[in-house]
Amino acid sequence: MSNFLQLMHPWIHHREKMLLAIGFWLLVAVLVLWALLDPFSRVSRALWEVLVPIINPVPVDLKSKFGEWAVVTGSTDGIGKAYARELASRGINLILISRTLERLEKTREEILSVNNQIQVKIITADFSKGQQVFKGIECELKDVPIGILVNNVGKQYSYPMVVGDVPEDELWDIINVNVGASTLMTRLVIPGMKKRGKGAIVNVSSGSELQPLPLMTVYAATKVYLKSFSEALRAEYEEFGITIQHLTPLFVNTKMNAFSDRLQVSSAFVPDATTYARSAVETLGKIDTSTGYWAHGIQNIFTLIPPVWMRTKIGKFMNETFRDDYFKQKTI
Repeated sequence: MSNFLQLMHPWIHHREKMLLAIGFWLLVAVLVLWALLDPFSRVSRALWEVLVPIINPVPVDLKSKFGEWAVVTGSTDGIGKAYARELASRGINLILISRTLERLEKTREEILSVNNQIQVKIITADFSKGQQVFKGIECELKDVPIGILVNNVGKQYSYPMVVGDVPEDELWDIINVNVGASTLMTRLVIPGMKKRGKGAIVNVSSGSELQPLPLMTVYAATKVYLKSFSEALRAEYEEFGITIQHLTPLFVNTKMNAFSDRLQVSSAFVPDATTYARSAVETLGKIDTSTGYWAHGIQNIFTLIPPVWMRTKIGKFMNETFRDDYFKQKTI
């Protein structure tokens, strides 16, 4: 018996080495396959986001699907104002939340000129103040059956700069507005949506979430939070009939991007807020994640092809260019 084992030992040892080699090369093959499929998966998802509104062009009846009332934060300018006008054109009653009463009243008048058959309420709130503003908002929203919440309010750097140069107050404003407002507004309205078995929360993020973004570091990081928040929230509440949509617009011609003159000229790839909002509202109820606009969807496809480290370098180069634009504005 011992002689037999001695004869078999080299064969067993060889077999073990062969199995280890096979296991190693299988692991290498899986890693290579994953490396090849990962960008393909990202790009295919981005392509699907572009195709869905084309494949399904029939408008969604937002009022019957989600409810008669919508809340829009950051609603007196840019995307928020344009989104509110678009909802108004579809017969949705509105609650507009922003900092300045005068601008809110003016926006209400403009929206009622679009559709005077709806109700438009206004709430003044400065989300940069943090926790203290939400008690007042909660009282104002009490007993209103909110069907759609548009978490649009956002705070951007005044111009691209490194973290150490950003004023401390500005950093707190960015965190309170971009993270706090969306989180706490969602917490206020989602129990009612759950009880009614329908509703939609639209979290307006930014293409800056697609990679780490030097010179806009904190702003981009808050948008990554919105992405994660939206995906986890969807997993928590989709069984209750609630839609969680995550929008990632790229550059839109708004005051938020006023640090660069080249972003203040509307084009196919830098739409004005009205063009963007009209397109974005069309996607609500059709797809959960979208850039919201066809040309941004195309840009998104090509953005996702390079690896993250390359996108980060490209983002840094772009922001250095925008920073130069800002300083040129100041010297004129």
